[in-house]
Amino acid sequence: MPEMPESAYRSLPSVDALLQSEEVAELVRNFSHDAVTTLARDVLGKARTKIKATGESPAVEEMIAEIAKRADRAWGSWPKPVVNATGVVLHTNLGRAPLSSKVAKAASDSASIYSDLEFNLDSGKRGSRNAHISDLLSQVSGAEAGIAVNNNASGVLLTLAAVVAADPNKTEVIVSRGEAVEIGGGFRVPDVMRQSGATLIEVGTTNRTYAADYEAAITPRTAAILKVHPSNFIVEGFTHVPELADMVAVGKKHGVPVINDLGSGCLIDTRKYGLDQEPQVQDSISDGAALTLFSGDKLLGGPQAGLIAGEKSWVDLVSKHPLARAVRIDKMTLSAIAATLVSYLKGDHEEEIPIWNSISKDESAIAATAERWRAEAGTGVVEGARSAVGGGSLPGQTIPTSVLAIEPQGSVDNFAACLRRSPVAVVARIENERVLLDPRTVMTDQDQAVIEAIKLAISQDSQ
Repeated sequence: MPEMPESAYRSLPSVDALLQSEEVAELVRNFSHDAVTTLARDVLGKARTKIKATGESPAVEEMIAEIAKRADRAWGSWPKPVVNATGVVLHTNLGRAPLSSKVAKAASDSASIYSDLEFNLDSGKRGSRNAHISDLLSQVSGAEAGIAVNNNASGVLLTLAAVVAADPNKTEVIVSRGEAVEIGGGFRVPDVMRQSGATLIEVGTTNRTYAADYEAAITPRTAAILKVHPSNFIVEGFTHVPELADMVAVGKKHGVPVINDLGSGCLIDTRKYGLDQEPQVQDSISDGAALTLFSGDKLLGGPQAGLIAGEKSWVDLVSKHPLARAVRIDKMTLSAIAATLVSYLKGDHEEEIPIWNSISKDESAIAATAERWRAEAGTGVVEGARSAVGGGSLPGQTIPTSVLAIEPQGSVDNFAACLRRSPVAVVARIENERVLLDPRTVMTDQDQAVIEAIKLAISQDSQ
């Protein structure tokens, strides 16, 4: 490495000079002098490293911009808003289900005021934070009662822990070998059962399990039968899974409750949208499951939550377990869940819940939006494609859509990165060396942000 000229180092501004620049001085006024000073020193250190490696000093403007960027990343609002142009409706990395404006307002309102969260206005005494959600879950599902916890994984853990703790002599939980699954984030059914204190009893085979297999495995030590819906994969071919009603019949014959973990959960018939039928919560309740477990932030379209609905005696058992306190849900999320469930009760889910609004979008309207992007941005072609439901729901299921397909002059990865660096980050998908932007998952008021991001990416792509 040749020795670099000292002039490059001497050209660097001092920390004080950076702090006195207008943009950095504003940061000092808004935040801590010491914290901003630390950022400035870090940026200067990075500049010295660049000089050592290349002999070139970054411009002062670049260093100021870097300080501002780091400050925003560290202290700005988070998570940052993005435009989901991937066509994946439930995009886990992008926060899964966006909330409707009504649901978001309900959460915001509950956060900024005192409320009757655990207060009975009629009696003037302490009330239950779960009572309202229990009533709503009963109305939408037909269950006797319900409870909300912080996610479905904790709902499974809590339920199993409560059921096996009810009788120390009954700790065995029967699961089909094909349903001892792992879902996203390393959530493995056998591991969760172990943590709950349950003893896993596997029955059947990977691809075929019968009601008789469950019955043959029941002993005086059996606490429950657990059915798990494999939300994020499918097994096809030579397979057999017993109907829930048949499993419930076996359970009732031997006095054993059936717990049905639906995973993503759904309250409507997905066949209406050209998708395979997803198990519905209402059907699980009517088929006799003692408890039905499902998520709030997947096909329900609400905030992250785990919802447990079923027979009141079992819901009460779960609610009173000590672990229920550890997985208790906060008031903002409770408000958001309540508002989401009300949308279903009114029959307004397609209009009010963003994921169902996306799934039910008219194909011609999607094509028209893609064509408008093409005309205003002046690039790409509009063509047919498929949108995915995503989020560990309806695996392999897609919906017809139209996309704006752009073949950049330079790297597709760089073009996609340019989209993400626009004032409102736009996240697209890459297929066959082209960048695809799908209107299905773009909010109505985000159209212009997409167009401006494309124009910015084109200008940088052509340089």
